[in-house]
Amino acid sequence: MPTVLLATDSDAIHEAVDAALDTGDTTVRRVRQGHDVLPAIAAEIPDLVVLDLQIGNMGGMAACMSIRLEEGIGNLPRLPVLMLLDRHDDVFLADRSDAEGWLIKPLDAFRLRRACAALLVGDQVREGVETPAEVTAPETA
Repeated sequence: MPTVLLATDSDAIHEAVDAALDTGDTTVRRVRQGHDVLPAIAAEIPDLVVLDLQIGNMGGMAACMSIRLEEGIGNLPRLPVLMLLDRHDDVFLADRSDAEGWLIKPLDAFRLRRACAALLVGDQVREGVETPAEVTAPETA
């Protein structure tokens, strides 16, 4: 049974993620502050971490970078991280924080489930980034 750690101070985000993911197969645990992410991971290592970019005291980017630092020194195994972004311009921050995936709000249950399932099997989900199939070829004269 996969366990998802959600870090958000928004009750609306928590309700959306919980409704989409908390099934008989998946459990969602929540922390409300970015600085609570590492202690929550240490208490029980989740299968996936979902970080809201805007968390009051320590944002999702800082929380993701803290996770990556702990992984880098061998204190944690590599954990897939999904960031929930407020706008397209935040894609740069998610990429810099080394998250495997991100979704741009507003969220819907289908996209959340699909993204989490992809990350749990080792894939990436990166909304707002052009893939080779989306890039148009330059026009030739």
